[in-house]
Amino acid sequence: MGKSTHFSGQPLYGQVIKLLDKSKIFQISRENGGERYTKRFNIWVHLVVMLYAVIMRFDSLREITASLQAEARKLNHLGLTFRIGRSTLADANKRRSEHIFEEIYRQLYGRYRDVLSSDSRSRKTPKWMKRLQIIDSTTITLFSNLIFKGVGRHPKTGKKKGGIKVHTVIHANEGVPSDIKFTSAATNDSFMLKPAALNKGDIMAMDRAYIDYEKFEQLSERGVVYVTKMKKSLKYKILNDTAYQTPDGLTEVRVQEVVFTKKLKDGKTLEHHARIVTYVDEVKHKLISLLTNDKDFDPEEIVAIYRKRWEIELLFKQMKQNFPLKYFYGESANAIKIQIWVTLIANLLLMVMQKGLKRQWSFSGLATMVRITLMYYVDFYSLFNNPEKDWEYVLAEASEMPPELTLFD
Repeated sequence: MGKSTHFSGQPLYGQVIKLLDKSKIFQISRENGGERYTKRFNIWVHLVVMLYAVIMRFDSLREITASLQAEARKLNHLGLTFRIGRSTLADANKRRSEHIFEEIYRQLYGRYRDVLSSDSRSRKTPKWMKRLQIIDSTTITLFSNLIFKGVGRHPKTGKKKGGIKVHTVIHANEGVPSDIKFTSAATNDSFMLKPAALNKGDIMAMDRAYIDYEKFEQLSERGVVYVTKMKKSLKYKILNDTAYQTPDGLTEVRVQEVVFTKKLKDGKTLEHHARIVTYVDEVKHKLISLLTNDKDFDPEEIVAIYRKRWEIELLFKQMKQNFPLKYFYGESANAIKIQIWVTLIANLLLMVMQKGLKRQWSFSGLATMVRITLMYYVDFYSLFNNPEKDWEYVLAEASEMPPELTLFD
């Protein structure tokens, strides 16, 4: 049997981890005390094993260690020169600080954010895209209330569910988290909105969980635009009300200039001026009201900015569908956070590799194919740019072979 036309001298996984800076990773670990009292299971081995487990979507320590044994000869070339037991990995996930993996992710994000950024010079890209940030959170249920304060109840047993909430900020033209915080699932989202961390000209899109008049006024003072969905219970005074109609006489969009009033703890009264943009959602067949402090954008642009908020929902869906976030490789808060950080690292690395391809792949399709071929000796870019090449070669060979003789000719 001949070699694949995509043959490479190292497994595909070796090409994935080449995107990591090994020396920088060791530096981060040493600065955070991650290399104390370790003999062989250093941060590099720990990260390589966890990345392997996450990309392969393993659900348990037993699956991880069994696969490592089966792939021993190939993993030897990646720096894994000794047998790794379940207890070794479990202890490392419990003891090595999750902040090390957080710093590794942030270093990778800083290194590759320009690669991930979409081309803002394209005519199809709105001018505001590069300035748009999106904030939201997603809850990962743990069905245990011992580690993180739970939220909701199990639909069958009625037991309170434990959960970890992942608060995330992304730049709309990058598609990966730029800032992340972990809390219990019962924590309110609004703490993540930090006006002091934003600059003049920034645009922030969010859902209605982040409505806070004091913070909104701070955003206005800093020259930051926000766009969020209205709550029905909000009270305000209308200063101006304008409705725009279609040629058929139907209301297309309604713009209201309003002022919100709130009494502060020190006895002072806060007044926040804003606009309410109401439009018809033709898909859901209902009216949607958006709240913004912007006075310059056209109503259509405000709607487009809010719709772009869906990018962060797609990111959460992408991570939950393609990586193991239902089962964890440890019961401690540290182990759970390590697995989430490694999932974020794996997601970022695959997106960087996806950007280098000429052929268009959905992320789910790419992640599935990488999982299947992770330990194959194939070149990533050759295979994923032309996956049919081997079949074309096989069919061409078959057509050139003389027909076989039969006994009945």
